[in-house]
Formats: sequence, C-alpha cells, structure tokens
Amino acid sequence: MPPSARFTFQPATANDAPALAALHTATASHLTEVHGHGHWSSKTTEKGVLFALRHHDVYVARLGSELVGTLQLTKKKPWAIDTRYFTPCELPLYLINMAIAPAQQRQGIGRRCLEEARRVARAGPANAIRLDAYDSPAGAGGFYASCGWTEVGRASYRDVPLIYYELLL
Repeated sequence: MPPSARFTFQPATANDAPALAALHTATASHLTEVHGHGHWSSKTTEKGVLFALRHHDVYVARLGSELVGTLQLTKKKPWAIDTRYFTPCELPLYLINMAIAPAQQRQGIGRRCLEEARRVARAGPANAIRLDAYDSPAGAGGFYASCGWTEVGRASYRDVPLIYYELLL
C-alpha cells in the first residue's frame, strides 16, 4: 500500500499529547543536530501540547497508526507576525508549530499537511493562511515556496530573522 493511501489528517486529542510532545522534541533535536543551537532548539512538554489543544486547532497526520506530522491553525495572530506585510483580508488563519517526524521528512508528508490545512481553512471559512519561517538554513522557507506559498516580506523580531508567507484562498 503506498504511503499516501495510509495518510490521515485529523484534529488532535488530549490522548495525542505524549506523541505530539515527542514529535516536536525530536524535530527540534534534529534541527539542532543539523544546524546547531537556535530558536528551534526547544523541548516540548505534554503540558505545552495540552495548552495548545485548549487555544488552537491542532491537527495530526498519521501513516497508519504512526503519528508523523502536526500543525496548528489559529485565528489569533502570533506575536512575531507583522500584519503590514500581508495582503489585507477579513478572516486570516495563522499556521504555527508545524513539525514532521525527521524519518518521514522529504517524503511528501509536509506537502500533504499543507494541502489539508488549505482544505480546513476553506471550510472554516478563511480568506488566507499566514505563517512565518526562520530566515536561516534551519527554516523551511524554501519548502513553503515550493508548495506554492507566496513570500510577502522579511523582518526581524527580537533579533530573529523571519520570512513571511501567505496562501490566499
């Protein structure tokens, strides 16, 4: 069975908290191993995941029963995003905390997660999805651009260089 046939994308539950904390921590550790210590080098706790579940729409991607990816969609603007760079719209969603298991990266899981985020946003309804990515080798800017997202600006927040992307719906 091809991996895409076993792919599922659904809202996370509190039962997913241990696996989500492990996924985020493994992804951060991998980025740190490859690119050195940076803002991406943080450990995620189950308590942090449970907080996110209360305040954001958290989604999980699975291949069969294995949790291989996650992302969050929220109406609340993240602190590091400067809306002056984005196309004005009434109902933006913000994509935050996307992570793909290191062993599953570069196999289309991230692209599928973005497609599902687009589907969720359109049903929401939303006019756009916005995000920021680190403007560094550890950032995923090239990935978002290759998935059809539009770079709308670059800025630094608290000395952290960022690239802003949007997807208009």
